[in-house]
Amino acid sequence: MRYSELKRALPLISEKMLIQHLKELESDNLLIRHQKPVVPPFVEYELTAMGEEIKPILSAMGAWGLKYQSAEMSQN
Repeated sequence: MRYSELKRALPLISEKMLIQHLKELESDNLLIRHQKPVVPPFVEYELTAMGEEIKPILSAMGAWGLKYQSAEMSQN
């Protein structure tokens, strides 16, 4: 995905935090950053094999969080 696509997909995250997290994911070898030397800058991000492997785990954690967030809201 391009940076602008990520920004649109995550509207509540600040630009600073998005950049910080992308750098962390890259340093953890979960993400590859592809940059082309053009104007305006063209940057794409791609999951590494290790990043692809962790997707089901993150999806399960997200589903678990939504389930218990819904349960908590119904109690209030």
